[in-house]
Amino acid sequence: MKIRNLLAMVGVLAFSAQAVAEEGELNKVNEPVKEAAATAQTEAGMKKAKDGYGSAGCGLGSLLFSPSNGFMQVFAATTNGTSGTQTFGISSGTSNCDGAGYQPGSTAAYIQTNRAALAKDSARGRGATITGLSELAGCNSARAVGRSLKKNFTQAFPGVAASDTEISQSVIQTLKSDRSLACKHLG
Repeated sequence: MKIRNLLAMVGVLAFSAQAVAEEGELNKVNEPVKEAAATAQTEAGMKKAKDGYGSAGCGLGSLLFSPSNGFMQVFAATTNGTSGTQTFGISSGTSNCDGAGYQPGSTAAYIQTNRAALAKDSARGRGATITGLSELAGCNSARAVGRSLKKNFTQAFPGVAASDTEISQSVIQTLKSDRSLACKHLG
């Protein structure tokens, strides 16, 4: 049993070493994507990432893993996503997250990035993406946001053919129209 575990560890280490070695090639391939993302970020008026974390963003992962290479950012992103510290850090200003907790355009970017999952959660009226959206948008209650998006689903998600920008605008308008949600950061 110990030998099998040892062999598994050696395999993981070999895979890790190969991934780190191939990262140089991967970075060359990703350069156009990085440039497009930087341009979109600038056009949306969003601030650049703080020096304390890499592409995985702020959260517990940014404290545990250095932003030095993309391979380590996979671990950082996984840690952020599974521990829930990124959402908490954004709203509380901890874990390498900017103390302001909100940047203009970030709510729309969140909706666009999480479009499919947010649509599914909105149809149910609950879920992780609704909780994240509520915290990012500074709304009073994730439950109330979920109820509102479920009630107004066809307004918020007008159809499959709608662009990401149209969907984010529709969702934001739906949240703005329900004053009881008291969302502060809808941009």
